[in-house]
Amino acid sequence: MTATPAEGEARAGTVRPTGSRRLRRRVFDSLGWSLSLLAFLLLGSATVWILVVVFERGYHALTPTILTHVTEGYGGGLINAIEGTGVLALGSLLLAIPPGLAAGIYLAEFDHGRLAPVIRFLVDVLVGVPSIVIGYFGYVLMVVDFGWGFSVTAGSVALAIILLPYICRSSEMAIRQVPHSLREAAYALGAGDARVTLNIVVPAALPGILTGILLGFAISVGETAPLLYTAGWNNYLWTGHLTNEPIGYLTYAIWAFVTEPFASAHALAYAAALFVTLFVLIIAIFSRLLLDQNARLRRRDQG
Repeated sequence: MTATPAEGEARAGTVRPTGSRRLRRRVFDSLGWSLSLLAFLLLGSATVWILVVVFERGYHALTPTILTHVTEGYGGGLINAIEGTGVLALGSLLLAIPPGLAAGIYLAEFDHGRLAPVIRFLVDVLVGVPSIVIGYFGYVLMVVDFGWGFSVTAGSVALAIILLPYICRSSEMAIRQVPHSLREAAYALGAGDARVTLNIVVPAALPGILTGILLGFAISVGETAPLLYTAGWNNYLWTGHLTNEPIGYLTYAIWAFVTEPFASAHALAYAAALFVTLFVLIIAIFSRLLLDQNARLRRRDQG
């Protein structure tokens, strides 16, 4: 008996959809794409709106005094806050990069070790802890118990705790993307685990690792809650003391001055918001360029 075309397609598992099924598929495809486009437009519109408001008000608030004078009550400039933001961000990165990178290397290269589940669990917990809780922890432990007071050290440690899981995860993902053929070639030449990891794997994953570090820098620039309890606020420039000296930062100016009933205070808040947004945008664009360059190099090597 000769099988009909429909029976042959059914046996082969390639049954063509009927007219109603094709119509239903087209309807659901159109509905899905429409919802995706609507979500993109809503998100894009909100982002553009925020940027327009921040840049417009921040641009009108910019004056030479903002960049040359310290804050004086509800007026003056923001040079002390700009300097403090940079000091706190760099300090947090210096504290967070070594342990974060080491944990990422361990999770990527020694995933079957005994400490891997513990480290991964702690990283997941740190990601979910609210930043204000970390600020409260820093206040109780460092400001009060250790006697450091509001200071650069207390603020940098609090920010470093927040950055640790992000640097760890980004480093792990970047290292896992390194082809195993590089490791096998190094082992074939007689290299040990340490040399393979430090001289072969980490340099190959460096663009991805730097991207995670840059994103961590952006996070540290935009944090407020943990610094309220650890860094305090200072109207003057930092004198270099690591403890018992508060320091200014831009996000405090936004938080404190935007609700004050003075035009000069609003100008400081708008200018501070503009600086923070510019910092984050520049870092995000630069990290994206690093990712694209890394992807192009990987495709070229594989080709």
